[in-house]
Amino acid sequence: MKLFFFILVILGILLLFYRAYKNTHKVSLNKVNLSNIDSDQKQGSFFNILQISDMHLEKISVSPENLFNKLAGEKIDLIALTGDFLDKKRSIPKLIPYLKVFNRLNPRYGIYAVFGNHDYKLNQKDFELLKNTLEHHGCKTLQNENETIIVEDKLVHIIGIDDLHSKRSNLQTSYSGIEDGYHLVLTHDPNIVLNMKDWYYDYLLSGHFHGGQIYWPKPYHLAKLGRTMMQMNMIKGLHYYEEKPFYISEGLGQTSINIRLGSRPEITLHQLSFNKFREGEIQTAV
Repeated sequence: MKLFFFILVILGILLLFYRAYKNTHKVSLNKVNLSNIDSDQKQGSFFNILQISDMHLEKISVSPENLFNKLAGEKIDLIALTGDFLDKKRSIPKLIPYLKVFNRLNPRYGIYAVFGNHDYKLNQKDFELLKNTLEHHGCKTLQNENETIIVEDKLVHIIGIDDLHSKRSNLQTSYSGIEDGYHLVLTHDPNIVLNMKDWYYDYLLSGHFHGGQIYWPKPYHLAKLGRTMMQMNMIKGLHYYEEKPFYISEGLGQTSINIRLGSRPEITLHQLSFNKFREGEIQTAV
């Protein structure tokens, strides 16, 4: 009887791990629509940003073809890559097919990228290879930098704040030279919002937490990433802090072990109207 019970427990654990592994293939396409109570925004006139975060190419189950098929036909104005591409040099060639897919999606205003704590595990020479690979395939990398684009006669400032977790963020430098306009912040670690009381942004995109990754019965993955946001129950999705909206992506890949419990890989389409946002709505497409 004890042997039978032991075998039953082992089979249950194996089944749980198998289902957790299969979850890493079940990518969600989340659509986030931020709208203003006073907005008379017309259907189809939104500015559409595709966010991809935390690819972790050492442990990713979503192929470039899966991504393209999931996104084919979507209107994409800009692609935002919010860090943690990889942490080993040998993974850099694996990034290239994904970058080719991003270019096939024809983002009208280009592709912008910031780096995460795992990217900075590379030595300087290998990090430069990663950065050059991104830029060679049409990505504008931002390390405490900003760039301005013009969308429908409006100034849109894309502000790339470097990774807080690895102590590389510099708000003063990131905002240097910015005047009036729409402030879109790209960064990896969402904890930066806790330091931005005196720094204005209209919308901030981040990742880092993987939605907990193993969120059962609690988000174990967050233990080593800092407890502040977890204690505030800000782990994934759309949140507001100091009345400013920011988004935490669950990410595309995994770290440590290639399983997910209570979370799924995510790609996100953000629909913006360039007005001051007051309400948010998230729709998940399976």
